[in-house]
Amino acid sequence: MKLPFLLIFLMCSLPNSLEAQIGIYQHVSVVRMHMGDCIPAGRGFMLAFGGPAIPVGPEPCPEYTLVSDNVVFVIVGKLSNQIIPLAETIDFRLVKNKLAVRVDDAKHEARFSIKEMMVREEWDRLQRHIEGKMGAPADREAKP
Repeated sequence: MKLPFLLIFLMCSLPNSLEAQIGIYQHVSVVRMHMGDCIPAGRGFMLAFGGPAIPVGPEPCPEYTLVSDNVVFVIVGKLSNQIIPLAETIDFRLVKNKLAVRVDDAKHEARFSIKEMMVREEWDRLQRHIEGKMGAPADREAKP
């Protein structure tokens, strides 16, 4: 009698334990990409908040701005060939101070160093401020 209950319990709890090991993916939109300085390997997250990064090599690394519902991430790839398509919704999860990204249900993940994180409301406010500053001179020139 105990064996069937034990088997049922194991079958019900197995998906939850696997989900905890794999990690739960969240959705994020890619809104910006540019080539910037690489973050030295092994020091990523802590170095990013400690000051400017020292370029690792002559080849620049891709830097992406990812926007989720609550947080905006700026991430840096290790190699120049780590490409994420713009204007796409991708899946990500946090793994050991890195952001693991899966594009188009790929079998493997690409790991990126986190350069910057910001609350979404603050980022929206900053973007409105930048747009206001960029639009202000054009408005003044139009009014003679």
